[in-house]
Amino acid sequence: KILQTLASRLEELGIDTQQPGGLCCPLQPIVPSPVINGYRNKSTFSVNRGPDGNPKTVGLYVGTGKGQNIVCVKANHIEHIPLKHKQVAQCYEDFIRRSPLDPCLLFHTGGHWRELMVRTTSCGHTMAIVTFHPQELGQEALATQKSLLKEFFTCGPGAICALTSLYFQESTMTRCSHEQAPFQLLHGEPHIFEEVLGLKFRISPDAFFQVNTAGAEALYRAVGELGQAGGDTILLDICCGTGAIGLSLAHQVSKIIGIEVVEKAIEDARWNAAFNGISNCEFHSGKAEAVLPQLLSSWEDAQPVVAVVNPSRAGLHYRVVRAIRNCKSIRRLLYISCKPEGEAMRNFTELCCPPDPGKKLTGDPFAPTLAIPFDMFPHTVHCELVLLLTR
Repeated sequence: KILQTLASRLEELGIDTQQPGGLCCPLQPIVPSPVINGYRNKSTFSVNRGPDGNPKTVGLYVGTGKGQNIVCVKANHIEHIPLKHKQVAQCYEDFIRRSPLDPCLLFHTGGHWRELMVRTTSCGHTMAIVTFHPQELGQEALATQKSLLKEFFTCGPGAICALTSLYFQESTMTRCSHEQAPFQLLHGEPHIFEEVLGLKFRISPDAFFQVNTAGAEALYRAVGELGQAGGDTILLDICCGTGAIGLSLAHQVSKIIGIEVVEKAIEDARWNAAFNGISNCEFHSGKAEAVLPQLLSSWEDAQPVVAVVNPSRAGLHYRVVRAIRNCKSIRRLLYISCKPEGEAMRNFTELCCPPDPGKKLTGDPFAPTLAIPFDMFPHTVHCELVLLLTR
């Protein structure tokens, strides 16, 4: 449906891409995930009322705000969440039920205990991040809560979780970056480590890493093949996270350039490159729409460039699309999307439409060439789509 939609949009713009079945390009079969159950390396658990009415239930939301019927259901029956994540969630629930402090169900109604994030790796590491609304608590009261949480997970019943890292974030907003509200390490190591395609990766609390590690390996291999990047090619990795895609392909290109908005992830990427002995790379921290146009302005007719973009569900900023489109050196573009029917569709159209001086899209249009879906999220209806665009 996504490829049919793109074909019809391009047809409206006077570009005939129609393939059999009304698709804009050939579609390969879905690449299966090597792991089906318990594959998630990151889970976020909410705190709210359970079906039994207990306001200190740790789990996943069911219901809608509109219907005013939201309840928090324990995740024990969920197939794609690993046992370790469920164990940490259960221990956190036990802890907050012992605490005299209320949960923070709605920011304006008070309360403190909020969500829990758990990250695990195939190396056996476990990171837990507890989010806490400080409300009017002073530093001394906060220190007491941090001390009790640490004690519970290191010497108390929570010690069974054998946490590698325990983080605490005082947050007055739904989602906070490290810059807005620092992640405070209460216990253990500041990072956990993962291995992908023979490389070791360091992961910070808020760094992006594909949620299905085994699936990510299959995805990165395919990106390497589709990119057809040779020894004279620069690989441009936009929204690079901890550098996993670029670093896994560094051996086959002349240079890797990564851009990522999360500063800590760029620190991880640089560490990952150094630790794995990879020197042909540079990583830039900042918004892609600010960093990329400056970078590309000096590249005209330089080495061939293969670009890989892996944005969030919000897609690429228009200035990023424009910079890619107007850089003649980029002949192949791999767009990786977990929600291709959303904002990514706008990006696809902007990349493939006829030149539009009004929108400053002056470069030759890309053409959709091949689409490969990856089952990165077994037990859900979603796929990760890799769309190869060439010109």
